[in-house]
Amino acid sequence: MASPWQSKRNREAKCGQNQPSIPPQKDAYARLLSQHRSSKFSSYLEQYAKEDQVANDFSDSSDFSPSSMKSKGEESSLSLYMEKLSTRSAHQDCERKQGVSDRQRRGQRRDTTTSHDGDIESGEELCSFKPYESKKHQKQQKKNKDSNRDATSKEANSFVGHPKSPKKAITGEQEQEKVKKSKKKNLPKHPEEEENREGTLSGVDTQIKASCSSLLAPNANSPAVKSKNKRGGSKKQVFESYMTSEEVSHGLKRGELIQGQLRINPKKYNEAFIPSPDDTWDIFLDGIVARNRALNGDIVVVQVLPREQWKVNCTSPLNYMSQRTRKSTHVNPSVVYIVEKKHSRAVTGFLKFLPDKRFAMFSPVDHRVPRINVPLDDCPENFSSRHGDYNTTLFICRITDWAGDSYFAEGRLAKTLGQAGEIEPETEGILTEYGIDFSEFSDQVLDCLPKNLPWTIPPEEMRKRRDLRNECIFTVDPATARDLDDALSCKQLPDGNFEVGVHIADVSYFVEQDNILDAVASQRATSVYLVQKVIPMLPRLLCEELCSLNPLTDRLTFSVIWKITPEGKILSEWFGRSVIRSCVKLAYDHAQSMIEAPDKMFAAEELPPVDPVHPIDEIHQAVLNLHSIAKNLRAQRFSGGALRLDQSKLSFMLDKETMMPQGCYVYQYRDSNKLVEEFMLLANIATAHHIYRRFPELALLRRHPPPKAKMVDELQELCDQLGINIDFSSAGALQKSLNNTLGDDEYSSARKEVLTHMCSRPMQMALYFCTGVLKEEQVFKHYALNVPLYTHFTSPIRRYADIIVHRLLASSLNCGPHLGLSTEEVEKQASHCNNKKTVSKRVQELSTELFFGVFVKECGPLDSEAMVMGVLDQSFDVLVLRYGVQKRIYCKSVGGLDSFQHRKVGKKSELTLVWTPEEQEKLPVEQIISVFTLVEVQLKADSVPMKYSAVLKRPDNSRL
Repeated sequence: MASPWQSKRNREAKCGQNQPSIPPQKDAYARLLSQHRSSKFSSYLEQYAKEDQVANDFSDSSDFSPSSMKSKGEESSLSLYMEKLSTRSAHQDCERKQGVSDRQRRGQRRDTTTSHDGDIESGEELCSFKPYESKKHQKQQKKNKDSNRDATSKEANSFVGHPKSPKKAITGEQEQEKVKKSKKKNLPKHPEEEENREGTLSGVDTQIKASCSSLLAPNANSPAVKSKNKRGGSKKQVFESYMTSEEVSHGLKRGELIQGQLRINPKKYNEAFIPSPDDTWDIFLDGIVARNRALNGDIVVVQVLPREQWKVNCTSPLNYMSQRTRKSTHVNPSVVYIVEKKHSRAVTGFLKFLPDKRFAMFSPVDHRVPRINVPLDDCPENFSSRHGDYNTTLFICRITDWAGDSYFAEGRLAKTLGQAGEIEPETEGILTEYGIDFSEFSDQVLDCLPKNLPWTIPPEEMRKRRDLRNECIFTVDPATARDLDDALSCKQLPDGNFEVGVHIADVSYFVEQDNILDAVASQRATSVYLVQKVIPMLPRLLCEELCSLNPLTDRLTFSVIWKITPEGKILSEWFGRSVIRSCVKLAYDHAQSMIEAPDKMFAAEELPPVDPVHPIDEIHQAVLNLHSIAKNLRAQRFSGGALRLDQSKLSFMLDKETMMPQGCYVYQYRDSNKLVEEFMLLANIATAHHIYRRFPELALLRRHPPPKAKMVDELQELCDQLGINIDFSSAGALQKSLNNTLGDDEYSSARKEVLTHMCSRPMQMALYFCTGVLKEEQVFKHYALNVPLYTHFTSPIRRYADIIVHRLLASSLNCGPHLGLSTEEVEKQASHCNNKKTVSKRVQELSTELFFGVFVKECGPLDSEAMVMGVLDQSFDVLVLRYGVQKRIYCKSVGGLDSFQHRKVGKKSELTLVWTPEEQEKLPVEQIISVFTLVEVQLKADSVPMKYSAVLKRPDNSRL
């Protein structure tokens, strides 16, 4: 009975019939012998024929089974090896001669470092005691060699590139069958992965010598080899070594290097970008090797060719502006230095048990992060014996190292979170990944707070302040708010004008400069608002008690008070430290009820507790007066060229005990919200002018750059093709365009929201900055508000930037110490606040997604109308109108779809979906998908915890 190896040879021989003959292998064999006549090489060949455990290390190891080797009898080891090369070459040539290219045969190449399900894609990665070594060797060879090298040399590299397997030899036909079955299990699941099974060499003559020599070296795990690897010896580098800081500094000065923040595409993790120096286009980094171990958000330095050698690749993969037009160099640019590791290096994910390994494989939920080798000692005690019990357990892992010769990082388990799909473990994972400090405040921090509770304002402090405790002052906040940092007052004057006050919690009184409380607050920089809780910037004693402007309690404040006409013209202005006593805590609903019922007499039971000194009617009238003035201020702002891009915000109703979502709704932005917003904006603008006048080199302001010109041009072209009249010449012009209704039917508001979302894509983030760093006042401007100077003054309980502004204000008024910071230190803190604000916003979005995923799972499927926001070649994005969420629908996953076709004219993209007829005698139904198309979708929970999909429903005739 022929051995499996012989059988395969016979099949390959048949395949090779009627094909041109390949060059005889004995020529290469003779050359090999002439180069390797040493006794050491001969002994190696004899050893090769005997050591059956070598078979376990080959990706195509069925050709090297122990029985096949024994059946060769008197045949020499080297001839056996070369015959193996010959038959493999014949088989490959047979496929090529039939017109099948390597790329077609193997499938489209893709990055195999991280799979979509977080699992290991190729058994070859785990073949050696030090994993993935041979894979890295092969990939590095592939990168530098031509794709159509000689097949014989490919096999040579595949053979010599693997160190010996530590597994025990298996003998006997029964055991051999087990080996064959296990090899089948380890074969790649996708044809494209076969590409990773083979290496390339320039020729048998030049490469086998070096490769065979490496096999004659000591064991890969020996101290000698380890030492050699550390010195950059035999182990191939996957990533380039980083430049030195001096080289980077010189390269940046000469313009040979570019610094920027790395952005990795969350949907295609092999794509990454950094902005160009002028921020008008992107530099495209292709693949994880080009990223050189940098993670999303890191500040990196990239090496590119001189500008005159650039090859521009103008492709807009997201036709509706989700990314900027890409420009890439002819030779792929790569990261050569990491300036700052903004990514926390902490990730959530799952553990995978690897038999016979001293480590486990950690698969991050975020596919932009590499898989991580974790020591088994870090894993739960019974993980090796009961690893199946942990399949759905969520862990936190911290990357500790990522060597240049490995596609995999090294890490340590930080914590076991709990079951995936549960809100608290998932929330903790989000906070940890994004570096949010949610630990309890230390005793040293708490020692900075007042000790004698309940605390009262010292008499000497009272004498330094303006006493406003008898004024009608009140707060207006969300019903669940506990950190009340702003209050309003409005008193009509005998001359018909009004005295309007904005009163902000005086946090800087409690947070003294340079103590440990100040240090912790500056590091946290912002409170983080999740659906179910708040991660505070300050200890709760300050946030919810001593600083919070709670009703019927004396509180320290910073006030700005204007004398203002009913039309909103400011006649005078006063800044100073004060003391207030809020008479009532109004929710937005209460204020809205007062606005909508101006003549109603509100009963005490309809409102929260009210200070008897101030009748309800007085409070009601103050709200109405503020509303009237706010409308005039708002009208003036927008007529003066301001812009507001409103987007849907999802809110939840939670069970008070379990904190699970019981319902959700799109938050309504009403007149009561606008009332508060107008006076907060007015106070922030006034404060910006005041501190800039007094401290032109030290003021902490907030600027908003204009939108990116290239993205605006592309969006303008798209709108023109859609027949939408949009003017992007200024913020005010854009606002006027958006105010023009897109039709007068029930879906006009939905169309406006889709258009608003499209217009928000070119917009840049607003940024804190120090005025002493930017010398041109023109760049101080806030684009959306259309004001020359702006800052944040009104929320010091939750924003550290506001505390710095309060200190500047106090110093300017001679009622506080001078700010003990230099221009550079203020700018550094401003940059940190920018980063923390961006992270906080993202965490808040993820918290909303998390809760909505739970809601869909518990209450779904959910049906809703949806409007198309953008169209790609194989998918489209929709705004789900009932819930205000955005989802992508992939055509290939739509059930009942017979085919689809993409068409693009200019910037306008369109999909034609062909639905299979429900009855055989009927014709297929066509559905056109373009921007503003109305469709029916169903939101359904996925098998992955907390995830859900939008399923496109078959259209009825009214939708076509």
